[in-house]
Amino acid sequence: MRETTKKGNLYLIPTKLGESNYSAVFPELNREIILSLKTFIIEDIRSARRFLKSLKYPGNFDDVQFHILNEHTHEEDTYNYLENIFKGNNIGLLSDAGMPCIADPGNIIVQRAHRENIKVIPLIGPSSIFLALAASGFNGQEFSFNGYLPIKEAEKSKKLKELEKKVCQNNQTQIFIEAPYRNQKIFESILKTCNAETMLCIACDITLENEYIKTKTVLEWQKQNLPIQKRPTVFLLSR
Repeated sequence: MRETTKKGNLYLIPTKLGESNYSAVFPELNREIILSLKTFIIEDIRSARRFLKSLKYPGNFDDVQFHILNEHTHEEDTYNYLENIFKGNNIGLLSDAGMPCIADPGNIIVQRAHRENIKVIPLIGPSSIFLALAASGFNGQEFSFNGYLPIKEAEKSKKLKELEKKVCQNNQTQIFIEAPYRNQKIFESILKTCNAETMLCIACDITLENEYIKTKTVLEWQKQNLPIQKRPTVFLLSR
């Protein structure tokens, strides 16, 4: 662990979940902090610049340092990402959508910050997972986030049955997501695999104008045509 007389902070910066009014979702303090930073750890350079431009970032992007962190980044490539913090500068870990490190890359950076005794400050912002859970009416004391389910149909059905078993035995809400272009497929798999009385919440486009959050039994969903293809969606199972 390196010691220095003064370290900067690592800010965890949430972003919008889609096309919505920034001031309606985030406190003004977030914007003030973001506009003061000159180093960002990001997933995608284009979306990061687009987000900063929407906040009227005052600096020239040629003077801003962007470090890429996504599924293609090797951990050894990130070793110098926090270097400016040891020079007394603050750094922002910027999500592509929602909260950093929740169904989102970045935890290895936060782990390293803690090892180096760097102060980690999470800014307030939306998480589609927690907003969906709160709005579902399901058990918020016992829940599990399962990320993405298997793509192959047989493996997916097996996993759904496992999750449904946990719901029935432990009254534990089961949460999962899917790539938006595969939403319809997984919705159909749920309706085909799960018991008729199992409760299913579909939460789409959270915080956006066309937000849709409904909880019904699987049997009730089977009677309804729900077009959710290409809409960011969280799926929740309960009893």
